[in-house]
Amino acid sequence: MDYSKQIEKAKEHLGKLLGQQFERIENMKATKDFINYDELDTIVIGIVGGDGIGPYITAEAQRILEFLLKDDVQKGRIKFKVIEGLTIENRAKHNKAIPDDILEELRKCHVILKGPTTTPRAGDPWPNIESANVAMRKELDLFANVRPVKVPEEGIDWVFFRENTEGAYALGSDGIVVNDDLYLDFTVTTYQGSYRIIKAAFDYASKSGANKVTVVTKANVVKTTDGKFLEIAKEVAKEYPHVEWDDWYIDIMTAKLIDPKRRTQFRVMVLPNLYGDILTDEAAEFQGGVGTAGSANIGTRYAMFEAIHGSAPRMVEEGRAKYADPSSIIRTAGMLLEHIGYNEEAKKLSMALDICGQYEKKLVITGRDTGATSEEFANYIMETLKREDLEDRWKSYL
Repeated sequence: MDYSKQIEKAKEHLGKLLGQQFERIENMKATKDFINYDELDTIVIGIVGGDGIGPYITAEAQRILEFLLKDDVQKGRIKFKVIEGLTIENRAKHNKAIPDDILEELRKCHVILKGPTTTPRAGDPWPNIESANVAMRKELDLFANVRPVKVPEEGIDWVFFRENTEGAYALGSDGIVVNDDLYLDFTVTTYQGSYRIIKAAFDYASKSGANKVTVVTKANVVKTTDGKFLEIAKEVAKEYPHVEWDDWYIDIMTAKLIDPKRRTQFRVMVLPNLYGDILTDEAAEFQGGVGTAGSANIGTRYAMFEAIHGSAPRMVEEGRAKYADPSSIIRTAGMLLEHIGYNEEAKKLSMALDICGQYEKKLVITGRDTGATSEEFANYIMETLKREDLEDRWKSYL
């Protein structure tokens, strides 16, 4: 059978994708230094509710941020900008992952606090548009996805650096249906993209005192892309001779993360996109599930902070949205505070979350009317933040 037409069509499609990637590489080469928030007169924090339970939990995180930053809000140092319209309905209407007017509003912010958004899948009543998360990471070049997981009583103190703009997700909506028998997707690795995420992980390990980096790939099988990622890691490691490092394959790494003897030896982990997504969800279970974990998406100019769980549309359909757990987005708000230089406020919020969610538990979130509402839980956290003995109280539980 003659497949020449299918092959030529696939070549044309691949050529367009290569052109896009070469353009992206040139943009990375021209990237400037990270923004210095201390030099800004006003820091604009964008608030994006998203879909499903997103607007409910994000509103509570905003209230807590306003509570912690009230003095600087009054001085005009901090400004909140609520951005509506990043909903599946509006994205479907415009047939875009991020409508142009919404993207323009996002670019007016320095940092963004974002609720979960719905990504259509086969069988959904929505067009096959790209994930809003993936699109935002690409449009704002948010190359570093940083996810901490900490469970002191288990000896767990991990920080994951997941590459955010490449790998299997970069072209996730751009695969080729060659014919009814053959389907191709792509994974992308660039020197520039790999170098900057690996360097960010080593830099963090050096400055934070963690002093240990684990590189996670499947370089023994995925030799071209994962192999290059590991090769670049060896190169970066030479710049940090004082930082210990090792490398693991993703399959055994998922096993060792639940090994009580081994898991306490991991500190900072750096991974390509897909592996990072999988491993950080597994890691979050130790902390209480994905509903308790936060995620930072960092670039040189912009940064976006989000909950790592989904939009839970069923909770909205069943009238239970007000009972959604806001812990993940609130913990993410703490990461936002730290990123823009409010370290003391971030520390207090982290301690209050631990006390309210893991130790004291005067209020419990169940997702139903058997537990507290998002608003009640946020109030509980703010009351805890007011306590003068907050740190002593937190330490007493360790």
